Amino acid sequence: MMGRALVALILCLPILMPGVVIASEDRLNNSASAGLFWSTAKEEADLYRKAKLDESALTLNENNELDGGFSSLDGMLQWAIGHSDPAKLKETAQDVHRLSTEELKKRQTELKELVEKLKTPSDAQLMQIAVGDLNNSSLSLDDHLSALEELLILVEPIDNANDLNKLGGLEVIVRQLDSVHPEIRKLSAWVIGKASQNNPLVQKQVLEYGTLTKLMSMVRSNIVEEAIKALYAVSALIRNNAEGQQIFYAAAGDLMLQEILSNSSFDIRLRRKSVFLVGDMAEHQLENPERPELPFFSSGLFLKSVVDLIAPGDLDLQEKALLAIKSLLNLKSTQGAVFKNFCNLDKALEVLRLQLQPLLEEVDQRDYASDLENIRQEVESIFHKKLDQTWQGMLVPT
Repeated sequence: MMGRALVALILCLPILMPGVVIASEDRLNNSASAGLFWSTAKEEADLYRKAKLDESALTLNENNELDGGFSSLDGMLQWAIGHSDPAKLKETAQDVHRLSTEELKKRQTELKELVEKLKTPSDAQLMQIAVGDLNNSSLSLDDHLSALEELLILVEPIDNANDLNKLGGLEVIVRQLDSVHPEIRKLSAWVIGKASQNNPLVQKQVLEYGTLTKLMSMVRSNIVEEAIKALYAVSALIRNNAEGQQIFYAAAGDLMLQEILSNSSFDIRLRRKSVFLVGDMAEHQLENPERPELPFFSSGLFLKSVVDLIAPGDLDLQEKALLAIKSLLNLKSTQGAVFKNFCNLDKALEVLRLQLQPLLEEVDQRDYASDLENIRQEVESIFHKKLDQTWQGMLVPT
C-alpha cells in the first residue's frame, strides 16, 4: 500500500510543481542560448562576474527554503509534500489510482522528462556551450565576454583543462588573441594561462599552436591589464617546461624581461611578475642540473637589471628580487665577480640593510621587515661563498 502511495505521489509531481518545471525550462533555455551565468568570484587573484544568478532561480530563498534546486528525487518529493495542500494531494492520489495502464505510462514518461530537465549540466556540457557561444560571430561582445569568463572558471580543474582542446575550445580561444577588443584579448590570455598552469599536456598543446610568441608581443601592450594577463600566460606556459623556455629564449624573452625590470615606467605589477618569472626559471634550472642553462643567466646586463630592483622602493618587488638573486647565485654559470664588480650586489645589499633598520622598529612593519632582512642575510652569505669560490678558482695553478 505504501509503495502504491509513493508511486502515486511521484506521478503527481508534474501537477504539484508546475512552477518548478517552468523555472527549470526557462533556465535551461537561457543557458543554451547565451551560456550559463555564475555568481562566484575570484582572481588569480580576482575573477569577476558581470552577470548574477536570478535570485528566484532554483536556489534557497531568504527563508532558507528550497525553491527548486533538488539534489535528489527524495528531496524533490519532500519539497512537494511540504508545499502541497493535503486534501488536494489526497484527491489527486486517488485520481492516480484510477488511471489506466496507458495513462500511467504517459505520466511516467512525463516524469522522466521532468527529471531530465532538472539535471545539472556537466562541466563538459557547460564548456561546450561556452565554446559554441565564443565561436558564434552573431552573438554580442557581452556574450563572448561571458563565455570567456565561464571558461576561466571551468578550466581551473585539470581534467576540464585537458578536455578543452578535445572540444575545439583551445583553437577558438587562441584565435581570440587577435581580436580587436582588448577585453577579449585579455580574457583569452587569462584562460590560456589558467588552463596551462602546472599542466604539461595543455602547455604542449598551446605551444604547438605557436601561441607563446603572440603572448610575448601582448606583454608589450600599452593596455596594462592585457600586458599583465599575457605575462601570466607566458609564465604558465614556460614554467617547468624546458621546450617552452627554449622558445622563450629564441624569441628574445630575456630582452623583454630585462626591458621591464630596468624601466620603472612599467606597471609595478608587471615588474613583480617579471622578476618572479626570472626566479622561477632559475629555480627550475637548479632542480634540473643536467639541462643546459639558459645563456642569459650569465649575462651581466640581465643580472644587473635584477640586482637594481633591490634599491629602495616597493618592498614586495625587493623581496621577489632577493629570492631571484638567491637562485641565480646558486647556478653554476653565474660568477661572483660579475655580481660584485658589474652589478654592485654588495652595495645594493648594504643599502637595503640600512633601509630595513627603521622598519624593524615599526610595529606594523616589523614582521615583514624581519623576514626581508633574513632573506637579505641569506643572499649575502651565498654571495660571499660565491666570491670565495671565484678567488679560489683563480688561485688554482694551471
